[in-house]
Amino acid sequence: MTDATEPLEGAPLIAPSSVTHPLYPQIEDACRSVYDPEIPVNIYELGLIYTIDINDENDVQIIMTLTAPGCPVAGEMPGWIVDAVSPVAGVKSVDVQITWEPPWGMEMMSDEARLELGFM
Repeated sequence: MTDATEPLEGAPLIAPSSVTHPLYPQIEDACRSVYDPEIPVNIYELGLIYTIDINDENDVQIIMTLTAPGCPVAGEMPGWIVDAVSPVAGVKSVDVQITWEPPWGMEMMSDEARLELGFM
């Protein structure tokens, strides 16, 4: 028997997103409008958004992480995402969860983010 907090053996560390859902592109764009105030790159390009799950009723669950557990905006950032995604036409509800597994690393940033931050 496995602990409920441990991923099942063979399960991906990051749950897949609903990329084929018709609302996915607009929700992704809404996530791109949210910036970490300490880093001049949006949270999507930083790799902080792990999963965008959209069910058949258009309820959206977003699983994200932060660059560090001590992030000063940890309590505020989920609300910023809710505020950005909720106005997307067709979205019924938005729930944002923070996870620390897997931990964020610089390799999760997009090439655009690395270029913007001078890592390329």
